[in-house]
Amino acid sequence: MSPHTPRPSPPLPTPPWWDDLSTAVMVTDGELRLQAMNGSAEVLLGLSRERILGHPLGHWLHLDRNLSTRLRSALVQDQPITLRARQMEPLRAESFLADVIITPLQGEGDEPGRLLFELSAIDRHERISREEQLQKQQAISRAVTRGLAHEIKNPLGGLRGAAQLLAGELDDPDLREYTRIIIHEADRLRALVDRMLGPNNMPQRTSVNLHEILEHVRGLISVQLPLGVKIRGDYDPSIPEIKADRDMLVQALLNLVQNALQALGDEGDIVLSSRILRQYTVSGKRHRLVARLSVRDNGPGIPEEVRERIFFPMITGRASGTGLGLPIAQSLVQLHDGLIECHSRPGSTRFDILLPVAGPPASESPDA
Repeated sequence: MSPHTPRPSPPLPTPPWWDDLSTAVMVTDGELRLQAMNGSAEVLLGLSRERILGHPLGHWLHLDRNLSTRLRSALVQDQPITLRARQMEPLRAESFLADVIITPLQGEGDEPGRLLFELSAIDRHERISREEQLQKQQAISRAVTRGLAHEIKNPLGGLRGAAQLLAGELDDPDLREYTRIIIHEADRLRALVDRMLGPNNMPQRTSVNLHEILEHVRGLISVQLPLGVKIRGDYDPSIPEIKADRDMLVQALLNLVQNALQALGDEGDIVLSSRILRQYTVSGKRHRLVARLSVRDNGPGIPEEVRERIFFPMITGRASGTGLGLPIAQSLVQLHDGLIECHSRPGSTRFDILLPVAGPPASESPDA
């Protein structure tokens, strides 16, 4: 270590209930080096505490010159700072709006002072509301799709049966070829309708390693990548095994990665990542631990006109797409009490699979 490089600040012991807080809490020393943080802070920064404790907060969260000056002034003058609806920009995660309270903690005797950060993400309720609206829309879509499928499959069955009977009455091979085409196309349409309906089997849950699934999907995709496309993994080793249907999760991830691959074309990057989220709400239920599996690409992004409808059947931004890959992936994840969320802008699209880790929800209420 060079003489000009500050030594990492030693971590502080924290009470076990810190990780039960929905508010992100961090403590820094006088040099703004992280000494403690809870699970909610890990979620907002997108990094585990094992990786960043002891290092400057500015390495992981953008601190402009004005804010840095105010932080040091607060420590010297022993004056707290309150920031309302502040745009926070982590360097490894999505930006977010938060109410921030920064409180100086004076040391005893010659012990240097510290700063206590409390960040309450105010867009959390908006995300929960958007998630609930998405679920309602998908429930309506599934009901309409099932009704439509019933109306289509009945005449298709009659059409196919009539074609089979007609084929038995025809001696001309050319005419029988026409009936063969009718039967083939009827079967194709029936298969398409079945795909629109999504999975009809309940998951066969066993203990699965999510990183093994991610690596399996990465291996399957690697053999078909164009030369200009790269795929890599970025995993959180703290995620435990969960009870899930391995084949269903593999299929859901494959659909998402195929979607990213089609968006990139011949050049770009795909990143498969995993993170553990604490005190996180999924489908209206608050869970102590949620596994987040992400598929991120640096392609052009999802067109704005279809962004809100991408999980509906037959909705696609590509001329050659069927619009079924994302709805099927969503259905497979929902069978695991999870959800898929999408975040997209030009140059960055990320699909997050949110899977509750085994254990009872922390609360039935999102605000608990």
